[in-house]
Amino acid sequence: MFKDDSTRRELENQMKKEGRIPPGQSLTLKFPVLTYGGNPKFDLTNWDFKVWGEVDTRMKWTWDGLMALPQKSIKVDIHCVTRWSMVDTHWTGVDILELAKLVGVRSSAKYVIAHCDGGYTTNLPIEDFLDDDVLLAHTYEGEPITPDHGAPLRTLVPKLYFWKSAKFVRGLEFSTVDKPGFWEQGGYHNHGDPFKEERYAPRNNFFFR
Repeated sequence: MFKDDSTRRELENQMKKEGRIPPGQSLTLKFPVLTYGGNPKFDLTNWDFKVWGEVDTRMKWTWDGLMALPQKSIKVDIHCVTRWSMVDTHWTGVDILELAKLVGVRSSAKYVIAHCDGGYTTNLPIEDFLDDDVLLAHTYEGEPITPDHGAPLRTLVPKLYFWKSAKFVRGLEFSTVDKPGFWEQGGYHNHGDPFKEERYAPRNNFFFR
């Protein structure tokens, strides 16, 4: 235990010097489990994924069809609004930029809303979502994502707080208007940049409830 904590503190100090850990965050060497509600059950034989809204072609894929799309592996740091950060995490998933080309995202699309099993949604500006480090992730550290971390598929948007990386994702809606999701309507910041500490919305924010 002491050896692990000593290692963590040493690495945390190094990462802070390099500017990789945002203000108010602490490094963790383990992946905390934070989910509102239970883990939804799924069956990959009848599972599907949809994209709609401001796109030239609405599309739907089976699991096998989604896995046949261009895939990408990346190494990124992630940051949770509950004040933990992890560095050098490895993920594999569908390259979101390739998916966007396939469906033909229109210039009228200003926001993306991730829709998930259990009714959870979260919203992102289009410029944050169409980035080269964003995935529809199915693999973490070389293994399929576990149910506790969003199996079978989650979005990965590492430049924002991790609630924006939606677990159990089943569809993407490209929209002309913003549609704040579950946590945003509950008082979390509508954007969520960890380096600006955009944790919670101001009391006079229109979306604050």
